[in-house]
Amino acid sequence: MPATILVVEDEPAIQELIAYNLKQAGHQLLKAESAEQAFGIVQNALPDLVLLDWMLPGISGVEFARRLRADRRTRQIPIIMLTARSDEQDKLTGLETGADDYVTKPFSPRELNARVKAVLRRRAPQMTDDVVRIGALELDPASHRVTGGGQPVDLGPTEFRLLHFLMTHPERVHSRAQLLDQVWGDHVFVEERTVDVHIRRLRKALEPCRLDTLVQTVRGTGYRMSATT
Repeated sequence: MPATILVVEDEPAIQELIAYNLKQAGHQLLKAESAEQAFGIVQNALPDLVLLDWMLPGISGVEFARRLRADRRTRQIPIIMLTARSDEQDKLTGLETGADDYVTKPFSPRELNARVKAVLRRRAPQMTDDVVRIGALELDPASHRVTGGGQPVDLGPTEFRLLHFLMTHPERVHSRAQLLDQVWGDHVFVEERTVDVHIRRLRKALEPCRLDTLVQTVRGTGYRMSATT
């Protein structure tokens, strides 16, 4: 699935190069030239990953990363730092602020795409095109196909996203609020009971292949995907 990536870079040529290559890889782009502008973007909707230049006018990239990590709403956003600083201590400083990876300029587009994919796979696996399997259930994000025991499973777009998220985070219990943030987006304001409706639709779609029991209710907490009963 395409990820929404926020590129915070004040050099127009570098920003456009990054944006072009990430779009070619299938991602959706948000662009900011300063931390202040990036704050405004993040307040409206959370990106799936932030590519952050260290040296920015005004608030530095390091300080911006610290603020993201200090806020409960944004602390889980993966961050890749972009910088011309190559000293070991500078790398440690970047990582200590909470960055997930550190890419030194100049870098090749291929390297950057590989780093982005690796961080997404580690921190937001539902944003990758990797095929996921749990028991006899298989989901292919690239072709948007789901099969259960070899049988096709017909899902609406919301149920597909919900299933993909649950399958990429197996055995973890997610509250309704967490599922709303991760599947619908934290900027979409809908009732938490909406999750229950889509869980019922998802289970109904999985019933013919007898895999509806993979989606489990954890009383008083939320839902999880598990191959064990």
